Amino acid sequence: MDRHIEAFLEMLAAERNAARNTLDAYEADLTDFATFVTRQGHAVAEADPQTTRAWFANLSAQGFAARSAARKLSAIRQFHRFLVAEQIRADDPTLLLDTPKLPRPLPKYLTEDEVDALLAAARARPAAGALLVTAALEMLYATGLRISELLALPRMALAGDAALLMIKGKGGKERLVPLSDAARDAVATMLAARTKPNLWLFASRGGKAITRQGFAVILKQVALDSGIDPERVSPHVLRHSFASHMLARGADLRSLQLLLGHADIATTQIYTHVLAERLQRLVEAHHPLAN
Repeated sequence: MDRHIEAFLEMLAAERNAARNTLDAYEADLTDFATFVTRQGHAVAEADPQTTRAWFANLSAQGFAARSAARKLSAIRQFHRFLVAEQIRADDPTLLLDTPKLPRPLPKYLTEDEVDALLAAARARPAAGALLVTAALEMLYATGLRISELLALPRMALAGDAALLMIKGKGGKERLVPLSDAARDAVATMLAARTKPNLWLFASRGGKAITRQGFAVILKQVALDSGIDPERVSPHVLRHSFASHMLARGADLRSLQLLLGHADIATTQIYTHVLAERLQRLVEAHHPLAN
């Protein structure tokens, strides 16, 4: 392996705490780049703008999709920024390369009837499991929380008759999220049936916080019980469902941004497809020429 690539990967591991899978992906992309650059007669740390443009064009020639090409370009850009920061080279040959435009996929969400079916299936599960999964689903759908935010809640997060929940989201940013009566009642019922005290609102039988993987297994089973394809159901789909249904019933984007904890309203705008559908229904219902 080229020593500069090796140094870059070491930096990712030490300073950014990059996961093993991430490091492997970077190594593969950089190795392919190094092979191409070497064939052009350059050392990997000395590629010029013309060579990097040729490498990028070659990705399309090989049939790489826009998303894959964008990921590879990101790896090469970060590598060259590292070289400049370490004063190994004075310029970044990737500066003039345009990132491929990626189609923004529409969020997948359940209908209101499907959410009702999911909750009904959760309530029908064996006693102890029913209380926990029902409370979790009610909370997810009522608040739009990320699953990591939900499972990190301490037992005292819902002390008393709190109507608002303080959430610490991405980047340590805090936000207040209102709770529905159904969610509060479901959590209260779950806690009342708990025989052992522990620190977590959603705890496993051993008293530890439930893991994301553990909850995913439970949710897939509830989806099967409800007659919904398990591949269509996940905690993030419930977050999308919360947002989509809120907009469909008249919520505005700015309020939704605050509830979801998005730093940039552009992130919330992925839900504008719901607004477009609602406007179309309004026109069809009220325009004098619609019929």
